[in-house]
Amino acid sequence: MQYDGSPQDTAPAVALVPWGNVLEDFLDPLGVSLETFIDSFRGSWIFGYATALERAGMRPVLLYTSRQVRAPRRVTHEPTGTVMHLLPAPFVYRLIARRMVYPYGQTVTEMFGEIRGARRLLLPFYALAKELALYSATPPIALERALRSEQCRTLVCQEYEYPRFDVCVLLGRLTRRKVFGCFQGGNYRHGRLEGFVRPHAIHASTGLIVGSETEVERILAVYGSHARVARIPNPVDLDLWRREDKGQARDELGLPRDAVVAVWHGRVAIDKKGLDLLLDAWVQVRAKRAGGEARLLLIGTGDDAAKLGKLLRRAGSEDVLWIDRFLNDEATVRRYLSAGDVYVFPSRYEGFPVAPLEAMACGLPVVATDVQGMREILPDGQGSGGLLVPRNDVPALAAELAALLDDRPLRERLGRAARYRVESAFSLEATGKQLRSLLGTAA
Repeated sequence: MQYDGSPQDTAPAVALVPWGNVLEDFLDPLGVSLETFIDSFRGSWIFGYATALERAGMRPVLLYTSRQVRAPRRVTHEPTGTVMHLLPAPFVYRLIARRMVYPYGQTVTEMFGEIRGARRLLLPFYALAKELALYSATPPIALERALRSEQCRTLVCQEYEYPRFDVCVLLGRLTRRKVFGCFQGGNYRHGRLEGFVRPHAIHASTGLIVGSETEVERILAVYGSHARVARIPNPVDLDLWRREDKGQARDELGLPRDAVVAVWHGRVAIDKKGLDLLLDAWVQVRAKRAGGEARLLLIGTGDDAAKLGKLLRRAGSEDVLWIDRFLNDEATVRRYLSAGDVYVFPSRYEGFPVAPLEAMACGLPVVATDVQGMREILPDGQGSGGLLVPRNDVPALAAELAALLDDRPLRERLGRAARYRVESAFSLEATGKQLRSLLGTAA
């Protein structure tokens, strides 16, 4: 097993290991190829982490498992210049994956589909395969060789509530490496085996990186005081996320210059992101506002794109503009955000969300549900640049959104506070310094 390069500097190396079975599970729903991912993709927490670590004087290394490679590849992620290793999915996982209809199913039926007829005799084997599938997706030997080739003594795993974290912790114990887990929204288990393994992995890990106080409380309640937790948020690149000319952005989108515009962007996942709540609230916004043109701008696509289309048709969407595609270019997303007056964030479930931070960096005030992470983003409410409403509360969401759309001075004041909040607490430099303090001695 050979790699087409070697580390060229002495900066401490930190491996970043993403959540999920194979990289394509993330890319395929977005319509992004593996080569596009290498050449131009930036839409992921991992690249913010990588840039923050680099700014803090560390050397990030990205480690992905892919079903498209048959031998390890060492490449460079072009937008960030970060070394990336693509590791082949293990044979056992490939074998199990052939039968899967949904790799992250919570039940045998969800993962493998309906088991009928004589196949029901194989149910015990399907149940075993379900338990083993997510653990078998990580190639420990290839992972260790990649870590050794890059001289990585420290790993950071996305989502400690996932089997890959357990595998990495075991590998870390065997090879005397430090392993941290971070929280990006995954706080549930996929199988019974995790219930036995996970507490041991949490206690054996070097530490956990969490941005949300709610998640810290959950960790301590579930795993006890032995869990070592550091409070560090996700970073935002303020050079990328900044306000552009609103009029020009609206002209490009065909939006009226004199309208007030609410914006949302992200992955289209109806239930998790609360997009059904947003559309119901928008119907009420139409009725509540005193007058004047208003538009709702939705940016993004995902697994639930067809469902969102149906919801839009049902709600009546003459004043809704949906950009139904994945936008990998931050400059384009930044331009679209700059077309807005208010950012709306109706999510039901989050870890520590980055989307509202990007909008705030572009000078947009935020109306958000009180989902995990938002109290840390908006600790002082309006003083931090936004307004919080209870989750699943459509009337409250509609009332605050309508009021903000009708109050220009308040929007402008909150927009300035939002930008300042991100500059002071979530910049690459601020987060990188915290990560360096936590990981530096371990690396």
